[in-house]
Amino acid sequence: MLPSIQSYQLPVAADLPSGRADWQVDAPHAALLIHDMQNYFIDAFGAESPMIATVIDNIRSLRGAAEDAGIPVFYTAQPPNQDPADRGLLWDFWGPGLQKESEAGIVDALSPGATDTVLTKWRYDAFSRSDLEEILVEGGRNQLIIAGVYAHIGCLATATSAFMRDIKPFLVADAMADFTSSDHRGALTFAAARCGQVVDTDEVVGRLVSSARLAEAVGSDA
Repeated sequence: MLPSIQSYQLPVAADLPSGRADWQVDAPHAALLIHDMQNYFIDAFGAESPMIATVIDNIRSLRGAAEDAGIPVFYTAQPPNQDPADRGLLWDFWGPGLQKESEAGIVDALSPGATDTVLTKWRYDAFSRSDLEEILVEGGRNQLIIAGVYAHIGCLATATSAFMRDIKPFLVADAMADFTSSDHRGALTFAAARCGQVVDTDEVVGRLVSSARLAEAVGSDA
């Protein structure tokens, strides 16, 4: 029941909505969430989509910078062949969802690493029926950098939920994709006005790289 999604122009820095808050990514308190980058959801863009290729490249940059800065990386992934009782009201909107193990896999270019955490995704909100909040709190992490699909559905729902839990969400505008440009930009506008900070890949990577270099310099002086 997913639409066939056409490529559109991803937001650039000049397009990003101004936020009510002025939060900055702080590596020692941040975590990265790669949201629903499963074959089932990415196949909707088609095999030759330049847009989703750019999104994947940007997420790879975020993940590499996160690893270098020592911040935890999380993935969400919906399980295949869900029981209707588990799927709940999602069935009414989206039908049975993904059915095959191959559809449930994370796209090859973003395969989770050995130290990454993969959370089972049951609802739009990544915090629902998962231990994401507990892991973040125990690790002293009160910022969540969000990338993936779809911007106006799960990414925005997760950002709103994070805000409600006093975890600052950062939506990486050019490391997300959506059904349409209007849906994508609407999600960013809502987040900036109500629950989060909208950023781009270059800004986040720059801050994480700076943090990694600072940590390296401090370590070499010790």
